[in-house]
Parts: sequence; structure tokens; C-alpha cells
Amino acid sequence: MGRQQFTGAAGLSLPRRAVRILKERGIFAHPLISVEHQQLAQRYVLRGLESGGSVADVGRYVAFAGEEGQSLEYLHPVEAISVNGLHAVVIYPAIVRVDMLRKGATYELLVTRHSLRSVENGHRPTMETEILFRGIHGRLELDLRGKDKAQAGRVAPTFYSLSGEPVAIPEKFLAVIRAATKGVNCSNCSHTHYLRKPFPRPATNVTGDSTIAGAVGVESLLAAQSSDV
Repeated sequence: MGRQQFTGAAGLSLPRRAVRILKERGIFAHPLISVEHQQLAQRYVLRGLESGGSVADVGRYVAFAGEEGQSLEYLHPVEAISVNGLHAVVIYPAIVRVDMLRKGATYELLVTRHSLRSVENGHRPTMETEILFRGIHGRLELDLRGKDKAQAGRVAPTFYSLSGEPVAIPEKFLAVIRAATKGVNCSNCSHTHYLRKPFPRPATNVTGDSTIAGAVGVESLLAAQSSDV
């Protein structure tokens, strides 16, 4: 049987040994994106989890951005029991995911766009994935965990073609890639690096039921988020 084509839907394709080492080092980066149905809004959305962190010689981080690379509001933060794990939930109809792995000063990078395929008759849509950038064996000769820590969030690795020529990262995604670079060098990470806190939006209680009002408030937030994407 021929090898399946790499679609990028599940994030970076890592060997089992790399996955095991990340688990042993206590780094949990969750690249999977799910399709979810909103009952109140009667629509489907994508759900992702900004997550990850680093230890001395290895790190992995999953960050999310809008389709033009802009910073998005998260739905809510996640206070995980351990560090270098989940940080926040993001929900949008379309989203860009940045999945980065670091081993020493060597970096792997996958940038993908995810959207929902339109369907008729109310059937559950499928997720479409487009690979926007794939960086292999990139280098960044800076110690962002130590003496060069002040540069964290301002720099990104340099990636090369098979012939040894530098490959330009799309300009509009530089900010989120720099944030992910900071994430894979963030020791005991417990916070987001690119998703931002939502602005307060008061919920309108039209029924007198505080539970329903809270749910309506969440839907209002998601509707406002969709207009930003």
C-alpha cells in the first residue's frame, strides 16, 4: 500500500519516540481541532486548545490565530493541574493553527488553515485543512530560556529549502509564529502566548433565568468573535 498523503489535519507528524519523550517530559500540546455544534445558534464551529510549553532541551506549542494572522479572543482560559499543558479554549468558524516543536536549537513548524465544508440539509460539515507553511529543521541560535530571554516573542527560526536557501515565512503569520517560538521556550508554561482575553460583554437576560442568560451571553460572545474572523 502507498503512503497516505500528509494533510496536516492532526498537526505535526511526529515519530512515536518523539511523542513518548514529550509525554515523559510533561509537555502536553493538543493540536487536534474538533467540529462542534452550537444548539442555541444552530450552527457548527471549530474548537481548538492553545497548549504546550517547554523543559530545558525540548518544547512543543500549539497556538491559534485568525485567517489573516490576527490575534483572537479565547472563549475561556483553562487552569490545568500541571504546567506545560492546556491554556485556553478557542471557538471560531475558521481558524489558523501553528504547531511548533523544538529540540535544542532545531525547530519544526506547521501552519494550517481550518474551515468547515458547506453541506446541505443540516448534515454535519467536515473540516477542511490547508497547509499554509511547513518548516523543516529550522534553526534559531538564541537561548530564549536564558541569556537571550529578552528576545522571546520577537524572533522566529530560519527555515531552509532542500537546496539550502532560506524560505520566507508569510509576513501575516510572523507574529503568531514568534509567539509560538516563545511558547516552545516557555518553562513551566501556564498561560497563552497569542490568544487574548475577551472584552467584557454583558449578557441580556430576556427570560429571568440566570442560566439561560449566561448561555445567551456565551452565544453573543461567539457571534462577536465570528465577525472578527
